Amino acid sequence: MNMINSKYNKRKISIAPMMNLTDRHCRMFHRQITRYSWLYTEMFTTQAILGNKKHCLDFNAEEHPIAFQVGDNEPKKLAKSAKIIQKWGYDEINLNCGCPSNRVQNGFFGAILMTKPLLVSDCIKAMRDSVEIDITVKHRIGIDDINSYDFVRDFVGTVSSAGCRTFIVHARNAFLKKLNPKQNRKIPILKYNFVYNLKKDFPELEIIINGGIKTKKEIDLHLNYIDGVMLGREAYKNPFLMSNFDLNYYSNLPQYKIPTRIDIINRMILYIRQQLNNNKIKNINSITRHMLGLMKNIKGSNKFKQILSKPNLLTIDNFQFFLNTLNIP
Repeated sequence: MNMINSKYNKRKISIAPMMNLTDRHCRMFHRQITRYSWLYTEMFTTQAILGNKKHCLDFNAEEHPIAFQVGDNEPKKLAKSAKIIQKWGYDEINLNCGCPSNRVQNGFFGAILMTKPLLVSDCIKAMRDSVEIDITVKHRIGIDDINSYDFVRDFVGTVSSAGCRTFIVHARNAFLKKLNPKQNRKIPILKYNFVYNLKKDFPELEIIINGGIKTKKEIDLHLNYIDGVMLGREAYKNPFLMSNFDLNYYSNLPQYKIPTRIDIINRMILYIRQQLNNNKIKNINSITRHMLGLMKNIKGSNKFKQILSKPNLLTIDNFQFFLNTLNIP
């Protein structure tokens, strides 16, 4: 029976899948800050997976626990893809039922799938029958002007009947025509109470909240009502926020020294050298672009970002030289 994964701690804290952001270098950077928070890939279609596009499946062993987010609406393709993803070593497969972009809509997956809960159930069942790892769903609370709690409650009820035990809920509606993806992350009203109510109505399920969460105070508040919190853009823009996550939210697991910014940078320098030596990258900006927010609200942050943003000038050696000129805490 496919249950909530016991190999790792529950998904008390996780970092959202973000297109063009949470690639393997970004995830490796985040892993230097928090050892136990769950990490998610960008969304990839079954076409990319079945087409043997290795770049979408590659990850570093240190990234565990790690989930792969997939987008599609065809059970057979998803089942085949799930087998590949599991064989590659991922800990979870997450079906995208929340993305509102036109490209995703045209393929009839993402948020528009919330209008077809029976189809989503078939997709979940097909994957669950094919693999042992967890199959989860990330979705919204509604579509366009559907504002009734009944809509998301019925969606979760139907999909959970196919065996899905974990639902990651972005507490906003997705507007498929009126708003672009960026606007969909900010403009629709946050209705956290809808997510809290899901946990009340489905206490046996793992319910994780997502959307607009930026501080430890907010995380702690949500954890009074649901099982886990997923952070998105705030974790990317202000990554040092994650430095205390292991101590605060995974205290039952072995603890390591809370990293300083310089600890994180030194670890990333080692990683960059490894990638260069193995010809995995052409220039270091494919990695350092994810580190721009590390100095947020710290003296020297603007200079730090300026140097890291110069793709034709930055090398590993002058990067290290530059760091020595900053008083990094």
